[in-house]
Amino acid sequence: MSYNGLAKDIVRLVGGEQNVSSLVHCATRLRFKLKDHAKADKAALQNLNGVLSVVESGGQFQVVVGSHVADVYKEITKIANVGAAAASSDEPKGSIGARIFEVISRSFSPLLGALAGAGMLKALLTILTMAGLLSAKSGTYFILSAAGNAVFYFLPIFLGITLATKLGANPYVGGTIGAALLEPNFTGLLAAAKSTDFIGIPVILMDYSSSVFPVFIAVSIYAVLEKFLKKIIHKDLQMFLVPMLSIAIIVPLTVIAFGPFGVNVGNAIGAAIDFLSTKSGILTGAVVGAGWTFLTLFGLHWGLVPILLDQLAHGGSPLFAMLAAAPLAQAGLALGVFLRAKDKNVKTLGASTLVPALLSGVTEPILYGLMMRYKRTISYVIIAAAVGGAINGMFGTKAVVYAFPSALSIPAFAPMGIHIIAIGIAFAGAALMAVLLGFEDKKQKEVVSDNKVEAGQPLVKKEAIVSPLTGAIKALNEVDDQVFASEAMGKGIAIEPTVGKVFAPADGVVSILFPTGHAIGITSEEGAEILIHVGIDTVQLEGKYFSPKVQQGDRVKKGDLLVEFDIEKIKEAGYQITTPVIITNTSQYHEIVETNQQRIEAKEGLLTLVI
Repeated sequence: MSYNGLAKDIVRLVGGEQNVSSLVHCATRLRFKLKDHAKADKAALQNLNGVLSVVESGGQFQVVVGSHVADVYKEITKIANVGAAAASSDEPKGSIGARIFEVISRSFSPLLGALAGAGMLKALLTILTMAGLLSAKSGTYFILSAAGNAVFYFLPIFLGITLATKLGANPYVGGTIGAALLEPNFTGLLAAAKSTDFIGIPVILMDYSSSVFPVFIAVSIYAVLEKFLKKIIHKDLQMFLVPMLSIAIIVPLTVIAFGPFGVNVGNAIGAAIDFLSTKSGILTGAVVGAGWTFLTLFGLHWGLVPILLDQLAHGGSPLFAMLAAAPLAQAGLALGVFLRAKDKNVKTLGASTLVPALLSGVTEPILYGLMMRYKRTISYVIIAAAVGGAINGMFGTKAVVYAFPSALSIPAFAPMGIHIIAIGIAFAGAALMAVLLGFEDKKQKEVVSDNKVEAGQPLVKKEAIVSPLTGAIKALNEVDDQVFASEAMGKGIAIEPTVGKVFAPADGVVSILFPTGHAIGITSEEGAEILIHVGIDTVQLEGKYFSPKVQQGDRVKKGDLLVEFDIEKIKEAGYQITTPVIITNTSQYHEIVETNQQRIEAKEGLLTLVI
């Protein structure tokens, strides 16, 4: 299959080659770093055939395309200079947290295939030896074991290269810093003693194989040092003098300070997780199992990879075992949808997303193709994953090698029997809930059915909702807030207000009024539950620049003034004023029809609710 057309469309819709600072990919996502997110046509990308979803998170513009992401990435790099090496100095910096996450994510993204492949090879060796098909003392075993262990043992080298690349430093010097920690002369010191010295400075010797945090610290400091050295050293001498001084300075500092500190940080994180597991493995496992789906949904899950790898390097990862229940619960949901669905297309979607989830642990197609489409299924996955995570947490199950959680990676966890029970319950639980409770909204189906019962009767009943604001119309999926954009709160529309007044969109009761005044809910006399949320993240203003004119419980008429707000002051404070108008009980309606106007005045028709 050719992905050239899809690649061209994606590049065009993210704003063109000139708007892309850099691009990497993970298992299912193209992770763009854009110079200006406003130039990307997110709505058009969402509707592009071959694109599952678009997520803006961690400073990245993520286009989810599924398991063929590598093929699409390859085509994009053929037609545009947008690879990882294309990073430029005019990238938006973002918050410190977003930048740290981005560095972690992009450092591990190039290694994910090698890590997952090697992990699965180690799991296969476990199966072969347990079944008696391969002796653990044979040459074949040792050769395959070396192949499976290599990327983990030499992880400091690979991370040194990818991290230095991301930070704009010489990647091979970064790899050399990691290699120095594994060099035989240095590791030989560890076999002879627990400490040594460097020009009289005491050095505590440690095993840095498979470590993560020491090389992260060392290479991050090296990137800063390299920039400084290039400023003070003549260009004619930089080729050899900058690398020489960098290695001579950073490697000793690493073994003296950065390395022990990094190891202790990793140990402290592992100890904290072990402590929580010991105190309440059930609760910890349930929280991790339930929460992993949301981390994956927003593309934040790779930020935990350093913690997982550090735990694996120190005897096993209980965190990995707890979260493993979530992908299997998602796979179970796909099976349930396949079994329950009557529509041929939905049935095909369930089957096609089930196979990659079961065999490789890739579940983004389920997340965006099923769960975001049928939102009631989110609760099924949360419940099933929480139960499975709690079981693994209660019995102290650990992952012993890195592998995407799937049916094939079961041997990567110990005790294997407990893990099978945990993920089996997660898988079966989600599937059964989807089959028994259904995945489409029951009320919606009942309403559609009722509307067709009696011949000669009106097929639909409509309720008109007027605009609470004056301003420009925006599609809901263009709102810079994933909760609203994904329609997790319900369907609706967004308005970019030009007048700081909110009016009642229908006759009804003020059912919700936030103390901060930034959001208000109206329940109409016809039963529509309407949420008006002025601005994005404006709750952080704690009521500044908002002046409510009604109280919760008040009865209002269409067009009554509800809230006044200061548009310019809110903008000056750094907040967007885009205002979603949401029908939170969307499931009760057959259809919600939006206005086709680009601009609207308050009290003009905005939404038509069809029952």
